[in-house]
Amino acid sequence: MRTGILLLVSGPSGSGKTTLCHRLSDEGEAHYSISCTTRPPRPGETDGKDYHFLSQDDFQNKINTSQLLEHAEVHGNHYGTLKTEVLQYLQNGTDVVMDIDVQGAEQVRSCSDPHIKNALVDLFVMPPSEDELLARLKGRGTDPDEVISLRMKNALDEMNHWREYSYRILSATREEDYLNFKSLILAERLRVSRLK
Repeated sequence: MRTGILLLVSGPSGSGKTTLCHRLSDEGEAHYSISCTTRPPRPGETDGKDYHFLSQDDFQNKINTSQLLEHAEVHGNHYGTLKTEVLQYLQNGTDVVMDIDVQGAEQVRSCSDPHIKNALVDLFVMPPSEDELLARLKGRGTDPDEVISLRMKNALDEMNHWREYSYRILSATREEDYLNFKSLILAERLRVSRLK
């Protein structure tokens, strides 16, 4: 038996971090922690699957009652992680993967809960270049130019934080990125300190 791993995955919009997290979850390798957000759903997104979509009041209530492991404002919207989305899985030995921004990752790192501290592994996914990142953001076709410009500005700011993480993947192809990502998980599962 072992305790679950809490894998925090950060990186700018367009770095591929969300794709990595979803694939790991889809293959049954980890529970994907579903974040709460106050932003409206994008076309095709489902409440409880992609995000827990909350009103501003509901989100504030969860902050006030200490139900969130972390929370932040990003691109003018609020995001956060319910403690129950993480702890129940870690305690049962299930790995949890979180797609999280740098502000949220810092809050999780400073959490005093021993289950969180013992389970924590953090990874930054770095895009190969600024030009490639911009091409990926434009290629989505979901955001207007002003949103892409804001995301690009925020991405460049986020990329300055990669040295705060234990691990970094310099993004290449989807398959290469996933191979590196999966290797990290497998290595962490073998860590002696995780065994019960």
